[in-house]
Amino acid sequence: MIKEQNRTDFPHSDGFKRYYTWDYYLKKTFSGKVSKLSINGGFTCPNIDGTKGRGGCIYCSSSGSGDFSAPADHSIPRQIERMKASMKSKWDTDKFIAYFQAHTNTYAPVDKLRELYDSALSCDNIVGLSVSTRPDCIDEDIADLLASYKDKTHLTVELGLQSVSDSTAEFINRCHTYNDFLKGFSLLRERGIRICVHIINGLPGEDRSMMMDTAREMARIRPDIIKIHLMHVLKNTRLAQIYEQGGLTPLSLEEYISIVCDQLEILPPDIIIERVTGDGAKDDLIAPLWSLKKFVVINEIDKELLRRDSHQGKKYSSVI
Repeated sequence: MIKEQNRTDFPHSDGFKRYYTWDYYLKKTFSGKVSKLSINGGFTCPNIDGTKGRGGCIYCSSSGSGDFSAPADHSIPRQIERMKASMKSKWDTDKFIAYFQAHTNTYAPVDKLRELYDSALSCDNIVGLSVSTRPDCIDEDIADLLASYKDKTHLTVELGLQSVSDSTAEFINRCHTYNDFLKGFSLLRERGIRICVHIINGLPGEDRSMMMDTAREMARIRPDIIKIHLMHVLKNTRLAQIYEQGGLTPLSLEEYISIVCDQLEILPPDIIIERVTGDGAKDDLIAPLWSLKKFVVINEIDKELLRRDSHQGKKYSSVI
């Protein structure tokens, strides 16, 4: 039982949470629990295939952030049924969002994209579509295609940003600039498409002030949703080599908690926070090992906000 004094008057909470959680948003929107099903559409990326670069981002595994997806050689409906069974073993739900996660999920001709998205939406109990992509893989035609789904289902486009620093983006081999991000973001925003932006804390070479700069910029442009990730080191990545050579010191749990709470305080209270940490596959994780205790991280963030008597958006007006 949560003690009454631990509850909060934060407007987007029905308990002790002091930030606008994805779970709270989904429950209010769909009147119950909704699970995301990670799908692999068989895509690659322009910084893998040589169009812009080779090797992908230095932290990405060979699955392109789709470590928890079903096999790409399965059809989309088969992947969805497999993931449904997995989710139902964890959660009591019959509502699902089809999440195209692995690699860059707008990196194909429009007709191919339409075929894949339609295939997912044709499955039973799919109430939403989430498409993860790079901002430089959004053009007018693709933005128009995505917009065609926003009145058919609960559509979200997830844009990988990671940092507003162009020097960081160059080091991690993103192969796009922050200005490129803003162009893709604008194409979606102009069409009224719900946007989720991914940022990462603890990137090589970044200090607290740079991580806060990214959060301040998100406060300025106001995406609908933000995912805050932790930079974790996975086996068989270029980041693993950098780490082993002493080129990266991962954040401690205490540092990470402090930074996330600082970021939450300056973000507008109506931005949904879908994630406050990241998790890599246990067998592939090199560092930091404390990230394996995901619920400990989340609980420590809650405790720190309570200790500060703070909440998401408390310092928002001072940064705009």
